[in-house]
Amino acid sequence: MTMMFPDGRRRCPWCAAAPELLAYHDQEWGFPVGDDFRLFEKLCLEGFQSGLSWRTILAKREKFRAAFLGFDFHEIARFGPRDVDRLLLDKGIVRHRGKIEAVVNNARRALELVSEAGSLATFVWRYEPELDTLPAPQTVSVSEASIALSKALKQRGWKFVGPTTVYAFMQAMGLVNDHVEGCFVRDKVGQARKRFKRPA
Repeated sequence: MTMMFPDGRRRCPWCAAAPELLAYHDQEWGFPVGDDFRLFEKLCLEGFQSGLSWRTILAKREKFRAAFLGFDFHEIARFGPRDVDRLLLDKGIVRHRGKIEAVVNNARRALELVSEAGSLATFVWRYEPELDTLPAPQTVSVSEASIALSKALKQRGWKFVGPTTVYAFMQAMGLVNDHVEGCFVRDKVGQARKRFKRPA
């Protein structure tokens, strides 16, 4: 079910809560991503969101990017205990030791995954579900594909990557088009997914 907005366009209702959510919905959410750093960033930010709202995380995203060096996992993998302590004092981000330590851990696991698969994108996009297996948009918070990807990451030592977190990641990074029917962005995302060259 869509909502009519003042500009005369129908959108997913969730983006009406704040202006920043509107821009995120129209320009980012659901468009396919093949860049390793952006994929890593989103996995990390979804982990930080656990127990919080995406609006909270989105408002802090630039601070997170600064704190974690653009989510360059090559650099984050070198972080040590002093870096974690420094980040725990950073008021611009969510100061949760377990989540911060998970980013450092996951950066090291990301390097291993790149060695294994060639790129993070190559590995992640293997879990893109077949269209005929998808539920109606925004009707579930987990899927068979998100459960499988979550399990694969956990087996490789990743943290804060449960099936719900991974499904939100898949929605945002375009592995599924979860804009509701009638949302004007749904067709845009559909076209972008057709043009997108899946990592081999």
